[in-house]
Amino acid sequence: MSEVVFAVRVLAAFGVRSVLLTNAAGGINQRFRPGDFMVLEDHINLMGVNPLVGYTPNGLPAFVDLSRLYDPGLIRLLRRAARSSKLRLWSGVYIGVSGPSYETPAEIRAFAKLGADAVGMSTVPEAIAARQCGLKVAGLSCITNMASGIRSGPISHREVLETTRMVRKAARKLLFQFARLYGRYSQDSN
Repeated sequence: MSEVVFAVRVLAAFGVRSVLLTNAAGGINQRFRPGDFMVLEDHINLMGVNPLVGYTPNGLPAFVDLSRLYDPGLIRLLRRAARSSKLRLWSGVYIGVSGPSYETPAEIRAFAKLGADAVGMSTVPEAIAARQCGLKVAGLSCITNMASGIRSGPISHREVLETTRMVRKAARKLLFQFARLYGRYSQDSN
């Protein structure tokens, strides 16, 4: 886990104050379609690990309040960036699992009952470590496929890669707009 969050901790050590974490995710919410984007409002950690277990860097808390993990100001900027890019941006809860296998239909039904809108195998540890370091955090999922049991048919890694290729330009536009807005936002907040 220390290797997974190493980059976040290095960014914090170099003075970075905010981080936008991105991921590819399976859609659990049946309104989603492959190619949609979702801003993370919260997450559920079912990875079985936590990056705060064990070594705690000097001066950082061992116990971190995650009640407002995903920063409302950065979420607003992502929404504005999506509007200016003419992209639909859903909001939802991301559930992190260890992978690398895709989930079973029964797991997806359980995750939906827990309140998850999308599922993936990253982002959660990085977000927790970023908050430990005092960073503002935003998360953005690209829904690359519908999760197992949400639609008929098997899930393939090829489908995930194809969707990411399909939305590359839209993602680039969204991220560019977010960076532009963030530049103004960070100047105004200093």
